[in-house]
Amino acid sequence: MIPGIQGYAEQAEELIKRYEAVSFEEKYQSELRILPISPALILDVGAGTGADAAWFASKGHSVVAVEPTDELREPGKALHPSPAIEWVKDSLPDLTLVLARNQQFDAVMLTAVWMHLDQGERRRGMPKLNSLLAPGGVLVITLRHGPVPNGRRMFDVGGDETIALAKASGLESILCTHTESIQNFNRAQHVTWTRLAFRRPA
Repeated sequence: MIPGIQGYAEQAEELIKRYEAVSFEEKYQSELRILPISPALILDVGAGTGADAAWFASKGHSVVAVEPTDELREPGKALHPSPAIEWVKDSLPDLTLVLARNQQFDAVMLTAVWMHLDQGERRRGMPKLNSLLAPGGVLVITLRHGPVPNGRRMFDVGGDETIALAKASGLESILCTHTESIQNFNRAQHVTWTRLAFRRPA
């Protein structure tokens, strides 16, 4: 069992409904202006049901969707059967299968993933994420703050620490903002988000 995915298989049925209920434009209001417009290669790490991957595919992008939880990945394939999405069973901090592809991506998405890694895993993971970015590529990270759901492994990861790790790996910080959750369930739990983005220098 990968420590960071604890609880997701057991809660997959409910999570699938929640993931699919929010539009990409609602979720990424802050990030839309910095994401690729022309056809690009996208890496979605912790892709869940593939809702984000499907949005990118609909815009003409090619997507590698990384999801280690079978109970999310397999329904995601059925929900979003796009030839522009390639699914991979892999996970941070090592991303062994993704790195073995020897590809670089124009955007790497980490939505509600980073806070599942402990400090050592985050330190190992950031240089690998940097290496997966093409020159000029963008890394988007969202950090969840609030009560930890039952059965999950989650850490209180701050934006400052994440920015420092990214800068140490050679990435430029281009976005840092704090927002309330747009999901009613999370808002009732007083969940908030830090939204970060970084660019690899061209």
